[in-house]
Amino acid sequence: MDLSNRNIGYGITGSFCTFAKTRKEIQRLTEMGAHVIPIFSYQTQNCDTRFGTAKEFMEEVCDITGNPGIRTLQEAEPIGPKAYLDVLVIAPCTGNTLAKLCNGITDSPVLMAAKAHIRNNKPLIISISTNDAMGMNFKNIGMLMNMKNIYFVPFYQDDPVKKPNSLIGKLSMIPETIEEALKGKQLQPVLCDK
Repeated sequence: MDLSNRNIGYGITGSFCTFAKTRKEIQRLTEMGAHVIPIFSYQTQNCDTRFGTAKEFMEEVCDITGNPGIRTLQEAEPIGPKAYLDVLVIAPCTGNTLAKLCNGITDSPVLMAAKAHIRNNKPLIISISTNDAMGMNFKNIGMLMNMKNIYFVPFYQDDPVKKPNSLIGKLSMIPETIEEALKGKQLQPVLCDK
């Protein structure tokens, strides 16, 4: 797989429990030669959690990518007219972000980036991470799966006994998902094992 010299926007929303895995995948993409531009949601920028501080996480991501990242709506908007991304990944994509994306709401840098990018008919890749994926957000997943230029990282139930509605994208499959999306194809199967 050759991702060298690809410009990949990488939107990060507030599923804090997946941040360590997300950071690892950003590292892997840069090692594959991709130019990764991080895009931070407001929650990612401001919420310190039991998984670490926002400042520390953002500094680590920016160090890995060598890019200060996109942090405002104003910085995200030019993605559309300048069309400089080959692909945009949202990983993790929370249920809140998923619902807003489905309904055209652009009140965060990640959502503005997605709106701006998708107007260029280029791939938008979603790696879901939400406890209500098979509940309130199930219809949103279905709607987005049927939209042109939107692709999903294969996903699975992370804890079917304690959290029966929860789904999480298999982050290690992001490069393969990007490769297929750049060909206009959804990586299959979409439902995968841990």
